[in-house]
Amino acid sequence: MNPWRILMTLLLMAPLAMPQSLTDDKNERVDRIVSGWVGTQAPGFAVMVRNDGKTVFARGYGIREQKTRAKVDEHTDFRLASCTKQFTAMAIMLLVHDGKLRYDEKLTDVFPDFPAYGKAITIRNLLNHSSGLPDYEELMEQAQPRGKPPKWTAEHQISDAEVLELLKEGKQGRFAPGTEWSYSNSGYVTLGLIVAKVSGKPFPDFLRERIFAPLKMENTVAFVRGKNEVPNRAFGHSKSSTTATGETNFRETDQSSTSATLGDGGVYSNLADLAKWDDALAHHTLLSAKEMEPALKPFTKPDGSLPKYASGPGDTDPLGSRPVEYGFGWFLDKYKGHARMWHYGDTTGFKSAIFRFENGLSIVVLANASDVDVTALVGRIADIYLVPNK
Repeated sequence: MNPWRILMTLLLMAPLAMPQSLTDDKNERVDRIVSGWVGTQAPGFAVMVRNDGKTVFARGYGIREQKTRAKVDEHTDFRLASCTKQFTAMAIMLLVHDGKLRYDEKLTDVFPDFPAYGKAITIRNLLNHSSGLPDYEELMEQAQPRGKPPKWTAEHQISDAEVLELLKEGKQGRFAPGTEWSYSNSGYVTLGLIVAKVSGKPFPDFLRERIFAPLKMENTVAFVRGKNEVPNRAFGHSKSSTTATGETNFRETDQSSTSATLGDGGVYSNLADLAKWDDALAHHTLLSAKEMEPALKPFTKPDGSLPKYASGPGDTDPLGSRPVEYGFGWFLDKYKGHARMWHYGDTTGFKSAIFRFENGLSIVVLANASDVDVTALVGRIADIYLVPNK
């Protein structure tokens, strides 16, 4: 059997249930760990652990906004940032399922006016970050006239359509498609636009109609300012100062010039809805196991080797300079011997992490403060629940 089919089977199989007393003990340990990371009146976390197809731990910590001091709970909606990419990938895969799109279709097949360098970029390249499309934030800087006020700000944010226009102004990508790997927000913004073009529906509407509504993820949205609302919304924060007594002050940093793009990071969701998403993946509600296989096959270079994650200045990604295995919207590797599919998100004011392990354990951590390491927190939680693999 194909090894990645074996991996997928393991990831989607449920383990034997834990005795309740053992679960309670583990949950108490998790609560102690998370409580030590956040103050009761500070921006905080929503943390969920699922095992055997059941939610065994789901709690909120801290506040979702400073104005009302409303507490975080399992229904608080956080910006998922790059954890959005798993939904964007699923949307593309649903269009393939419908027969409206092919993984080997070219970017210029969808957007005929895209420059010649798009003729070699396939949908698969966009999904697994092997397209070579330049980073749109770099293009934004290049497009900024010298000595002029900023073209894009937190109030006047860049749109998906403007990202595509910046990409069209180029004559080549970073590398020949399929030869190298580079994490690409540009690629996933483009995928969101492809969903809209091929389906004939705005990307947020397609997500709602084909993913969120069928799964009863009633409070999950791809947020478009002025067109929809985020229920029970958490607002993003960053540390601003530390008092003489050691207490941390926070300021709201909820939006930036890139907060309006959708396919790369525009979805808001909560623990209750993400439990339904986890169920859907486990039970193949949207796509069959066979149809999910491409998403769980990592990109390899033409010589069969794995690429390495090249971090830019100031990046805090957890895979910097290490070999990376990436499928469609998911990182794929092992943690202490346990196969996992996972992703993390990092944007202005927010951090997020969604991890699914081979034995059916799933961990979600959502934070509305940008100065925390959610992947490290997931690791500490995973160490409590995972049985060591030899």
